[in-house]
Amino acid sequence: MSDAQLLSFAAHGNGPCFVRVTEVWVLDETGTRLVLKDGLYGDLENFAKVSGNESFAFGEGLPGKAWAEARPVVLKGFQGSYFKRTEAAEAAGLTAGIALPVFAGEDLKGVVTFFFGDDAEHVGAVEVWASAGERSDPLKLEDGYFGTAEHFGWISRHTEFPHGQGLPGQAWASGRAVLFEDLGASHKFLRAESAAKAGMTAGLGLPISAPNPAPHVVTLLSALDTPIARRFEIWEGSAGAGFIRIAGADEHGNPLPEQQDVSRFETGAGVLGTVAATAIPAAVEMTSSAGSAVVALPILSDGKVVQIAAWYF
Repeated sequence: MSDAQLLSFAAHGNGPCFVRVTEVWVLDETGTRLVLKDGLYGDLENFAKVSGNESFAFGEGLPGKAWAEARPVVLKGFQGSYFKRTEAAEAAGLTAGIALPVFAGEDLKGVVTFFFGDDAEHVGAVEVWASAGERSDPLKLEDGYFGTAEHFGWISRHTEFPHGQGLPGQAWASGRAVLFEDLGASHKFLRAESAAKAGMTAGLGLPISAPNPAPHVVTLLSALDTPIARRFEIWEGSAGAGFIRIAGADEHGNPLPEQQDVSRFETGAGVLGTVAATAIPAAVEMTSSAGSAVVALPILSDGKVVQIAAWYF
């Protein structure tokens, strides 16, 4: 699949998205600091400028903390914290962030950061689930950001997922990304009733590959009015056939139609193929009159990319 096909097949919407900024940070040539590789900032030009001039040492700032702790890190409220871009973030109306590290074995490939705003209609969820490590130990909510979906957040804080159950449990057990469609009606989604009340439509579970003894899973739960993205996809590596799309949903939580010309890509070809070849995440604008952007996150097993989880704005 070429970038042109990827772009033409991406869904577009007009409303606001739950995630307002996405960044990808990678190690510099010395391997001692994280520098900005990609950024999706929308109209937040000053925050983009400040971020482009920033870098982070091991343990420094939100990206550096995720690097040092080898786990996803959520930060709600920047004032008085370790966050380095507080003034620019607050001027941009950003109120919370999360950083996801991507490791291939012990090697850091990148850190993906998401930032959120805060308004009366901001509904959705980005959750971090963790287990003590044994299969008998369930996943519990370590942290998360829910916007105004306070009741759903309360339900999540009082829910546990055994190995293999629910969206987080399935991602943990399989070591693969998992996509749930139509959350409010899904018998597989253990919080379906509260998801329906909150207007949530689709859920993406992402196992985090990191040298941390405690398994971590990040879930992105999209709502119709403020979706995480306009479209979600999971691509699976297949011997001799590049990567094949095995799951997809639009912002309404509906399955994507099958289209042969956009259902596979070769390693090294285009945005997704480059992520598959390098294991380095991407968050890039794609030029067109309609405008579109893609975030691509590699899912690794034993240091190798086995899947790409992608979402489009």
